[in-house]
Amino acid sequence: MDSIQLNIKQVFGFLSDEVILNQAGHAAACNQALHDGSREGSDFLGWVNLPSSITEEDFREIEDAATVLRTRCDAVVVVGIGGSYLGARAVIDALSGSFDWLQDRDKRKNPVILYAGNNIGEDYLHELIDWLQDREFGIINISKSGTTTEPAIAFRLLKDQLENRVGKEEACQRIVAITDASKGALRSLATTEGYKTFVIPDNVGGRYSVLTPVGLLPIAVAGINIRKLVGGAVEIEKATVPSVSFDYNLPAIYAVIRNELYKQGKKIEILVNYHPKLHFLAEWWKQLYGESEGKDNLGIFPAAVDFTTDLHSMGQWIQEGERTIFETVISVKEPDRKVQIPHDERDLDGLNFLKGRRVDEVNKMAELGTRIAHVDGGVPNLQIELPELNEKYIGQLIYFFEKACGISGYLLGINPFNQPGVEAYKKNMFALLEKPGFEEATKAIKARL
Repeated sequence: MDSIQLNIKQVFGFLSDEVILNQAGHAAACNQALHDGSREGSDFLGWVNLPSSITEEDFREIEDAATVLRTRCDAVVVVGIGGSYLGARAVIDALSGSFDWLQDRDKRKNPVILYAGNNIGEDYLHELIDWLQDREFGIINISKSGTTTEPAIAFRLLKDQLENRVGKEEACQRIVAITDASKGALRSLATTEGYKTFVIPDNVGGRYSVLTPVGLLPIAVAGINIRKLVGGAVEIEKATVPSVSFDYNLPAIYAVIRNELYKQGKKIEILVNYHPKLHFLAEWWKQLYGESEGKDNLGIFPAAVDFTTDLHSMGQWIQEGERTIFETVISVKEPDRKVQIPHDERDLDGLNFLKGRRVDEVNKMAELGTRIAHVDGGVPNLQIELPELNEKYIGQLIYFFEKACGISGYLLGINPFNQPGVEAYKKNMFALLEKPGFEEATKAIKARL
C-alpha cells in the first residue's frame, strides 16, 4: 500500500451501495465544477491544481527563507489565526518529535515553533513574551490585510520586543511577512521595513492555504521536507481529476457518504484519531469543513476527539447518546517507534498477559473494538488509513480532505469558499471597543445592553 486508504465497510449497515452509487454522477459533476470553475466560488479555486503548480523556484525561495530563520533563531513565532496557522501547526505537530521543543538548542536541530495571534489571551501573550525574553527569536507574520485583530495585536507586541532586543536592522532580517501581493497594512509595512515577503494567492482561501507559503514556510523552518509533503498532495490531485471514475475517486466517495448520512439525520461528524500527534490535524479539519459548509442553515457540524483519551470522557455519549453522529477515524498503520510491554514479577496490574507485545497492538485493538462497539450502538464509521506518519501521507491526507470538502459543499448546494458569517462578531466587537467609524453601531449595541 503506497497511499492512504478509505474503508467504508462499516457504513453499509446504514447506507446501501446503491444509494452511494446513485450519487456518482452528481459527485462527478461537482468535481468537474472544481476544475472548470462553473459554480459559485470559482474565484477561490486556486488550491485545486496548486500542488502540481509549485515550481523548483518556489521551493528554493521558501527553503532559503527558512534557512535564514533556522540559522538566526532559537524560536520562531508564527503569527496568524484560522487558516493562517492551523495547517502549518497540523503538519508540524504530526511530523515532529513530541518533546523536541523541550530540548536545549544545542541538542535540537530546528528552532522551536510557537504560535501567537490565534487568541486574545493577555496571560498567554505575557507568558510568551516572558519566555522569549532571553532567546533569539524570529517572526513569521501571516495576514492578508494586516489588520485582523488577533494577529495584529500579537505582531505589534512581538515586533516591539524583537526590535528592542536586537535592533531594528537585525529584526528586519528575522521577520517574514506572508500577505497580499500589493495592498493592505502588512504589505505596506513590509515594503517600508524591507521584510522578506511571500504572497497569499488571491484565489486561495485561508483554510485551503496550507500548501502555499502560508503553511510551507513554517513547516520548512521546523525541518520538515516540504517537497515530499507537496509530492504526496500531487499524487491525490492527479488521482482525483475529472477523468477518474467515481469508484476510484476516494474524496468523492467520502463526500457522497457524509452527505447521504446527513440526509438521514446524522448532523455531526466526529473526526477520530488514535495518535496524539494528529490533534491539530483535526483542528485544521474542523475549520476546513465548518467554515466551508456551515451556512444557509445547513451543514454537518465538525467535531473531533482524541482516542483513547476521550473514550474516558466522551465515550459514553458517543456510544449511547443521541443518534445524530457518525465517525471518520484516522488510523496510522505503523508507528515510527517500537515499545514493548515488560514482564512484572508481581503482576499487580494484571498486565502480564501483554508481556512482550507492542503498545501499538493494544492501541489497534482498542481502535477496532471501539469501532465495532460504536457501529453496534448506531454510529456509522468510516476509516482513513495512513501507512505511516510521514510527509508524503500527510500531504495526501491534506489534499484528500480539501478535494472532498469542495465536492461535499457543492453536493450540499452551498458555496464552500466563502464565509460571510465570520464578520458578525467582529462588527459587534469593534462597536463595543468604540473603534473609529463604528459610532452608530456603538450607539445601537450599547442601547441593547
